[in-house]
Amino acid sequence: MKVFGSLIAFMLLVAAPLRAEIDIAEVTSPGGVTAWLVQEESIPFVALELRFKGGASLDLPGKRGATNLMVGLLEEGAGDLDSRAFSERAESLAASFDFDIGDDAVSISARFLVENQDEALALLRDAITQPRFDQDAIDRVKAQIVSVVRSDAQDPDNLVGVAFDTMVFGDHPYGSAIEGTEDSIAALTRDDLIEAHKGALARDRVYVGAAGDISAEELAVVLDKLLVDLPETGTLQAAAVDVSTEAGVTVVPFDVPQSVAIFGHEGIARDDPDFFPAFVLNEILGGGGFEARLMEEVREKRGLTYGVYSYLVPKDHASLYLGRVSSANDRIAEAIKVIRDEWSKMAETGVTEEELEVAKTYLTGAYPLRFDGNGPIANILVGMQMDDLPVDYVNTRNAKIEAITLDDIKRVAARVLKPEALHFVVVGQPEGLDS
Repeated sequence: MKVFGSLIAFMLLVAAPLRAEIDIAEVTSPGGVTAWLVQEESIPFVALELRFKGGASLDLPGKRGATNLMVGLLEEGAGDLDSRAFSERAESLAASFDFDIGDDAVSISARFLVENQDEALALLRDAITQPRFDQDAIDRVKAQIVSVVRSDAQDPDNLVGVAFDTMVFGDHPYGSAIEGTEDSIAALTRDDLIEAHKGALARDRVYVGAAGDISAEELAVVLDKLLVDLPETGTLQAAAVDVSTEAGVTVVPFDVPQSVAIFGHEGIARDDPDFFPAFVLNEILGGGGFEARLMEEVREKRGLTYGVYSYLVPKDHASLYLGRVSSANDRIAEAIKVIRDEWSKMAETGVTEEELEVAKTYLTGAYPLRFDGNGPIANILVGMQMDDLPVDYVNTRNAKIEAITLDDIKRVAARVLKPEALHFVVVGQPEGLDS
């Protein structure tokens, strides 16, 4: 079976080469399911991406971790096949399935050869619509998740994220780890998983992207075959959250030589008219490159860290503007001071013409590189739909970046950057910092 695995990996790399424009077709099945398709006939390979809106935030009260555990069991047996038989069947077809979950979505990825399309999709349909939830599989996956939870409890990079989320979101599902706790995982039953499956995988929240050697007519038939047996509606989406923070520091003591910090405040929604300027602004402030101000000031000039970056987090029910840095316990206080200063400086004065041009050049030049195969293209198509972007977005996106002016950046910097709300959560033994 190694030959099949190598073949599918090769297809992922070479399928759908870069092109000047991406031709996206909107497809609607007879059953009313909508998908976006980029047809590429040069290689007999298809990538299919399904995204169900809701994700771990759909967990019912007292059932934290149920949706995560359910998703982990989708490939652990389906229909007439137990876990081992399911895995062997997928391998024999040279088909690749991936099941993942985040705060706001369950993601299902499928990669298969055209010659095995019918068999591969039948197997995928069983996984989506007829998961077995065998008790031995439940017990095994529970143990795996508990192992992750215990490991995360000793990882400062994870602890700082949990502490920040708990501070900001409290009892909302965003405020706790999607895996749940050891106690909540242990309490989950097979009935809880069946309920989570019905609530999360429903037709009223599915988005589909496809790329490869499949026609619009074929895809329309595939959609109904895959999804017809799912419930029409699922669990209600989680409530929106108002993000409220104050400038300050929260220290979580942990015995490590290097402190880890997450910092941030309220962000900007993806559908906000100012999102594009904010996106470019962040690239200049802390997008991760060595040209970013935070990297220049914190690492290059002062040697306080190996890396510091900031990023926009437009979740479905809340938006954040966050950053992350790590530094030695005796230097993290200085790193935090520099970050605060740069946050305030950019909020007051914006950016330079040179900084804006460098950011535009990078963002417009790097964007086409994302379309480097059928799998990434299918994934992008789904993301566009979930963000309610127009079908021509991939061909107009760079023009939107180019149209941003210095005045746009200055205006949005004053709006989006909030020094008075910039809060740091630090895990470690930082010197000179108190909560």
